[in-house]
Amino acid sequence: MKKPDHIKKSIHAALEDVRKGSESVLIALTGGIATGKSTVAEMFRALGAVIIDFDILARRVVEPGSKSYELITGFFGKEILNPDMTINRKRLSGIVFNDHSKREKLESFTHPYIWDEFITLTGDAISSDKKAIILAVIPLLIEGGMQDIFSRVILVYSSPETQVSRLMERDGISKEMAYKILSAQMPIDQKINHADFVINNDGSIDVAAKEAHQVWKELKQSQDT
Repeated sequence: MKKPDHIKKSIHAALEDVRKGSESVLIALTGGIATGKSTVAEMFRALGAVIIDFDILARRVVEPGSKSYELITGFFGKEILNPDMTINRKRLSGIVFNDHSKREKLESFTHPYIWDEFITLTGDAISSDKKAIILAVIPLLIEGGMQDIFSRVILVYSSPETQVSRLMERDGISKEMAYKILSAQMPIDQKINHADFVINNDGSIDVAAKEAHQVWKELKQSQDT
């Protein structure tokens, strides 16, 4: 779901405020499901980037006692909870997967708090390093229309066939289910048009690492000019 312009402007203004007076750079890293975004993000962490993973933020903001938790459980009910009262993310995902209105409702309960957390962590990173290169790992960046908030967009690419194979192995699901999950997302080939850099993670990890190193070199050079 694309964010309304006023929300994007508000997020952009908040990020500009925390970055004021610094030479920090905000980069987004995205891709399709099972393309290896986390693997590539760790390559950039090793090179010196500050990594902020939106999947981790999404789990953090729905912990018991949080505002998101109260909103989600109030709307979806206690049947989405694990015995320890944490939210069963797989069960919740199953509920919203084929229900657009419920998915939008869930996003309204979580996305504002995820972005607030990102803005806070961005400020913390810049407080430690005025020249920080901050890499935000955002799976649905382009679907949400949020790419313009960032200086550059890095796309981690794997072919649909590789995505399906990895999904089957990772989640223990059938090929039919893997293709169904994949079909619910924007095709990876369409995302290429929105990227400044594409890292091919379809095969050898060494190839991906070499491409990540080249992207990092270009980011550092652009920061120094």
